[in-house]
Amino acid sequence: MFSILVIAGLGYLGYRVSKRAPRARRGLFSFQTYVPQSEAVTPATRAVVHGEQGEAAVRSELRRVLSALCGENFHLYDGAVLIHHAPGTAFPTAEIDHIAVTPFGIFVIETKNWSGAITPGPSRDEVSRTGIDGVTEARRSPLAQNRTKVDFLIAKLPALWPIESLGVFASPDCTLDPRLPLPIIHVSELALWMRLRLNDFRESGKKPVNVSGAWEAIMLTASINAFELEEHRKRLRAHPKDRANNAV
Repeated sequence: MFSILVIAGLGYLGYRVSKRAPRARRGLFSFQTYVPQSEAVTPATRAVVHGEQGEAAVRSELRRVLSALCGENFHLYDGAVLIHHAPGTAFPTAEIDHIAVTPFGIFVIETKNWSGAITPGPSRDEVSRTGIDGVTEARRSPLAQNRTKVDFLIAKLPALWPIESLGVFASPDCTLDPRLPLPIIHVSELALWMRLRLNDFRESGKKPVNVSGAWEAIMLTASINAFELEEHRKRLRAHPKDRANNAV
């Protein structure tokens, strides 16, 4: 009788062990992968993704237009450019959506992917956006965001190279009031704008910009390093209320 009970007990124990979830086996040289916190990528928000879509649309149209006007003689980096405009301050860097270097000028472009009606704002540095819900809000003008960036490049680069600020709206669902400053345009107007700038430059009789030399000069005080760009954006996220308007 005792033997039967022992055998039954061992059988039950074996049954319970067999039903346990299998554990992952670790070999002698198995290690867990460690990702440093500093290298972790911040998940993109919906607003960030929407903004990047607008930037991609403007970049694509810029490349198409400049290829038609300049052939291969232009430089358009495929991403944002970070300038070191205020070293030693809380916001030492500023992000530029696009820098287009062409024989007829250097264009510093701020992209907005806002929908709705865009009209002049309550101040020189603002525009007003009215959404489909009828709510109107004042937002910082792309030209105001560009101002210190353009001034910085003008101070650093030769005076014979024309440098211009341009605000480009990418959304197909936005309308621009004709009273807005001329350098605020829709992406669909880029081709005409660049043609006009090229014609004006030709009539000026100025010497064409050395495209490769200009890009090298810009990069003396700028960066396209992904880590530096992420650190710049972390600073802005860490100080959403105090961040400098000209750093974005």
